[in-house]
Amino acid sequence: MLHALEGARGSFDRKLSLRFALVIICTAFLAFVIVAPTYRDYTLARHNLFDMQRFRLMLDTATLLAAERGPANNAMSTGSSPDGEKARRLAEFRARSDAALAQLTNAADVPLGLYDDELPLELLQNVREQLAVARAEVDRVVARSGAGPSREEFQRAIDSMFEVSNRFRAIVAWKANHLVEQDSGLAALALVGPMLSDLRDYGGRIASQIMASIAVGERLPLDNVIEARRIEGRLLELWQVSNNHAGLFNNPALQTSRVEIQRRFFGEGLGLVDSLIREGRRDAPYSLTSTELTERFVPTMRPIEAYRRAFLDAAVDHYARARDKALAILATVALFATCALGILARLMVSIRKNIFQPLIRVHDEVIRLAEDRPAQPMSLTGKAGEIRSLFRAIEVLQDKLQERASITASITSELQAQADTDGLTALLNRRALDRYARRVADAEPAVDAACLILLDIDHFKSVNDTYGHPTGDRVLIQTAELLRSHLRASDLVARFGGEEFAILVPGNDLPGTVAIARKIRLAIQTERFTTPDGTPVHVTASFGVARGQRGERTWPELVELADEALYQAKSDGRNRVRCAQTVAVADLGAPDEASVALVGVAQG
Repeated sequence: MLHALEGARGSFDRKLSLRFALVIICTAFLAFVIVAPTYRDYTLARHNLFDMQRFRLMLDTATLLAAERGPANNAMSTGSSPDGEKARRLAEFRARSDAALAQLTNAADVPLGLYDDELPLELLQNVREQLAVARAEVDRVVARSGAGPSREEFQRAIDSMFEVSNRFRAIVAWKANHLVEQDSGLAALALVGPMLSDLRDYGGRIASQIMASIAVGERLPLDNVIEARRIEGRLLELWQVSNNHAGLFNNPALQTSRVEIQRRFFGEGLGLVDSLIREGRRDAPYSLTSTELTERFVPTMRPIEAYRRAFLDAAVDHYARARDKALAILATVALFATCALGILARLMVSIRKNIFQPLIRVHDEVIRLAEDRPAQPMSLTGKAGEIRSLFRAIEVLQDKLQERASITASITSELQAQADTDGLTALLNRRALDRYARRVADAEPAVDAACLILLDIDHFKSVNDTYGHPTGDRVLIQTAELLRSHLRASDLVARFGGEEFAILVPGNDLPGTVAIARKIRLAIQTERFTTPDGTPVHVTASFGVARGQRGERTWPELVELADEALYQAKSDGRNRVRCAQTVAVADLGAPDEASVALVGVAQG
């Protein structure tokens, strides 16, 4: 009997030891499940800090390339001997730009456990090639400054330097895309950082629009005036958008810097440029030389650069603190997990079956949640207080995962709506219309019959060239509102591209669709379009109408027919409606004074 008891006890001990081992293994796995997310958070925080530092290096390089234009303009304005102060300053700025580009080329010292996206060499090579071309243009003007270079030569050198910044902007955009792909939380910084660099870049561009004319003492061309006003609008747009993100970091110094930018750059700097533009258009002598303009205008941009540096300093500091916080959390969680395992190992003899089984259950629930399987009801009856708390934590985790899934679905739906909407007119875009029109109803083919109206605003480029792009945008927006007001709920209207709109009318009522097109044509012709300051703008549109079917194969054919009819309307003199099918005139009513005729485009 003794041997039997010892055998039973040995068997029980072996089973209990095996169960204790299983408990320890499962608890260790649970600890890993808890520690792993904190480790990922820490790794992500480290990577975000490293990426932000590399991103800042690129933005600093963009600023250095833009800053090189100032000494270049000075050197071209008055000429520079090899030992002159202006030549020395230009060489210094060029060396700074070359050093920054070389730093981008060199492999980054990546911390252990992280990686760095390799900068595409073709992007950097494009910048280097353009920089060499631009510097050669500048040196040619400097060499001819004693003989008096022409305004065109001076402007060509300036435009070449602009192209350097334009090409480098592709590098910044590439890095910004990688930042957002790595962590969507970096999207705001990936947007605002380049904006602040562009603010500095465009600030220099607006002064450069008048620099060549001042240097050679000629009248300021209208094209330069228009470009200067366009740049001024872009500056105001960048400033307004950056204002929307001013609260990213709670830093009073940043707010003070913004006030200084508003006063010095937007007040003094742009005011100075505006006065010189007026002088240049009056054929009056310029009150400043190009060198004096540089000396007075460049200091007004320093608050922008100071704000950009302070903003990026705050961003880097923010992610450094986020990394330190993640490290502290990781250390705390890892220490807690280690202590828990140690205590469990030392208290093996006191663990009983009513603890062992619940822990296995917790293990199962964690796996279930990780695999996104439905959770099983958990009874807390008869469980120790610690186990009940652990089960409640699992329930909270389950609720949070469900909440996150709901939020993700909502965000996905919102992003889809934004992707289908034209940002200017709030109409559907072409991609959304194409996707709808290519779907074929399964029930009855007759449902897929449709008529398509394509309309194109006549001479829209002339509107932009004469009144400016803001007026062009107003015309597009007002046209979109007019279309909405004249269409039925069943009609689908979209911006098809540029100044072209499309209206999809369900059914095969071609005469009715032509009547709709005629009504809209007259409405556009009689609509009062104005510039932002109230100047009237005469706007008309040409229309092409076709009848066909929706579907993967038939929709492109319908678009082609309507486009051919639109082309015919323009060829016939614009401001009229043309149809891609031969239809009895009696069915459509008499044509109006704009000759809304139906032509057989489909038959040639």
